[in-house]
Amino acid sequence: MPANPYRHLLLAVDFAPESEIVVERAVAMRERFDARLSIVNVVEYVPPETELAGGAFMAEPVLPSDLDLERELVDVARKELDALGERIGVPTEDRIVEFGPTGRSIEHVAKDLGVDLIIVGARDQSWLGSLFGSISRTLLRHEVCDLLAVRIPAHGEEAVTGGD
Repeated sequence: MPANPYRHLLLAVDFAPESEIVVERAVAMRERFDARLSIVNVVEYVPPETELAGGAFMAEPVLPSDLDLERELVDVARKELDALGERIGVPTEDRIVEFGPTGRSIEHVAKDLGVDLIIVGARDQSWLGSLFGSISRTLLRHEVCDLLAVRIPAHGEEAVTGGD
């Protein structure tokens, strides 16, 4: 095994305050492995007219019908991503906003960038989350690279921070 197995990390962010632990872990991994860190946020928009059948989309739309809403969602995501990137020292070219299904979008970005490790948050699953699956489970089904799923504590639960 190479001395530095992780040269390029991809952090998938959703900007939820409780996800800050995921950001902290990614920054720690970047420092530990002296790696490049890229960040991605996926805007997942389902147009109102898209029909659901048994919990699955009948057809995956190519383009949303409301392009102004799409632009607005991407603009908001870009501003949040830029603020986070500035705060944790990620260059502009390593800040990516994607549009589409979250798991597949993260997978595509990871493949395109040739990353060694994807870092995502993992929330406790409710019955609904278990029924539809999770992003980390989606990413585990695809052999892109290693995956670090950082546990996001439930509301009111203390976050466990790593030590030496």
